[in-house]
Amino acid sequence: MAQQRKTGLGKGLSALLNDNEDIRKEPQSRAVTEEKPTRSLGSISPIKIEYIEVNPFQPRTEFDIKALEELAESIRLQGLIQPITVRRMSENSFQLISGERRFRASKMAGLTEIPAYVRTANDQQMLEMALIENIQRENLNAIEVALSFQRMIDECNLKQEELSDRVSKNRSTVTNYLRLLKLPPSIQASIRDGQISMGHARALINVPEVEKQVFLHQEIISKGLSVRKVEELVRLLQQDVNDKNTSQKKKAPAKSFQFQKIEDDLATKFATRVKLSVAADKSKGSIQIPFNSEDDLNRILELLDW
Repeated sequence: MAQQRKTGLGKGLSALLNDNEDIRKEPQSRAVTEEKPTRSLGSISPIKIEYIEVNPFQPRTEFDIKALEELAESIRLQGLIQPITVRRMSENSFQLISGERRFRASKMAGLTEIPAYVRTANDQQMLEMALIENIQRENLNAIEVALSFQRMIDECNLKQEELSDRVSKNRSTVTNYLRLLKLPPSIQASIRDGQISMGHARALINVPEVEKQVFLHQEIISKGLSVRKVEELVRLLQQDVNDKNTSQKKKAPAKSFQFQKIEDDLATKFATRVKLSVAADKSKGSIQIPFNSEDDLNRILELLDW
C-alpha cells in the first residue's frame, strides 16, 4: 500500500517547502489541472493567465510601458520570482488582488500561466489590499493616492483615523492627501502628470481664492518656481488679506465695487498686495505695488514687461 503524501498543514516551513517541492516534481498535467479545485487558500498555485481578470478596484490607472518591458524581459530570463495574489470567483475564474504590474509583464513575456497565492476577499478587502499594496510598492502619484483614500472612506465607511491605521500613515498625512481633491481640476491634473510636486500643491491649498490658486499654478509652470518661493508668495497673499481686512475695519468709507475689483485683480496679477488710492472726486489716484526683495522686484518688473 502506497504511503500517502503528508500535507504541510501544521508541519512548519520545512513541510510546506517539501510539499512545494513535491508539487514541482509532479507531471505538468497534474500541476495545472484547472478543472479540479485542489488549490488550498494561502498556497502558491500555477494558474492560467486566461483565467485571471484584473482587479476593478486597482487604484493605479497608468503603467510605465518601458518599466513593464524591462520587467517582462527579467521574467523571460529568470521567471516570475514573486507570485501575484488572486481570489477565486468560480472554478476556472480568478480576480487579481495585487500584483498587476507582474501580471501585465508576465503576459508581455509570453507566459501562459503564473504562480499565485489564492485567497478569499470581499470587495472592501479587495479595495483595501490593492491600495495598500500599491502605496507600499508602486509609488502612486499623489492624486491616485488621494482618490483611493477617498474611495476607501466612501465605500468602506471608514473614518480618517481608521483609514490612517489601515495604511500605516499619520492622520495629518492622510488629511493632506485628501485636501488635494479640493484643488481645481487643472491643478490636480498637473500633480498627476508630475508638473508640480506635492509641496507645491500643499502651498496652493492654503490660498482660499480659486482664481489666485490658478494664477500661482500658472506661475509655477511657466517660471519653474520652487516650493519655497511659492510658500513665500502664499504668505504674502495671506498677509495682504489680513491687512486688507484690518484696513477695511478702520476705514469707514469703503471703496466702490469697481475700484475694489480693480485692486483685487491687480493683487491677483502680481501675487502681492496692491493698494489703489482714489481721490474723492475720482479724478486722480495712485497704485502702490510693494516688493520684499530684489528678486521680488524683478518678478514684478517682468510682469510689467519692464
